[in-house]
Amino acid sequence: MEKPQLGQVLWQDLTVQDAEGIARFYQQVVGWTPKPVPMGEYEDFGMMSGETMTAGVCHARGANAALPPQWLLYVAVADLEASLAHCEALGGERVAGPNAMGADHFAVIRDPAGAVLALYQSGAQNS
Repeated sequence: MEKPQLGQVLWQDLTVQDAEGIARFYQQVVGWTPKPVPMGEYEDFGMMSGETMTAGVCHARGANAALPPQWLLYVAVADLEASLAHCEALGGERVAGPNAMGADHFAVIRDPAGAVLALYQSGAQNS
C-alpha cells in the first residue's frame, strides 16, 4: 500500500441497522451499485460508481455496533495512539477501537462538539 498523506480523507462509510435497505436507497438516490462484501455471517456493501468503490454501507454489528448512523470519514494520522491521547486530553472521547484491519489500525472518536471521525494509521506509515 502506498503511504497515505497525513490528514488526507481516505474513505467514507455509513453504519446502519439495515445496510441492505440503505444500500438500495443510495442506489436509487445517487446511482451507486451495491457490491456485497463478505463479513462472515453477513454482507456489508461497497458502493460502486462505475468500476470505482466510492463508499461503504455497513451493518451495525460486531466492531461497528457502537457507531452512530451517519457518514463517517476516515483520516490518515501518523500515530494512532498519540492522536487518541490528544483527543481525550482535549475533551474528546473514543467511540470505538482501536481496531486492526490487516497491518492498519483505526479508531472512531467523538470531538467536544459531538461530531465523530475515524482516525486511520496505515501500516505503510512507518515504512
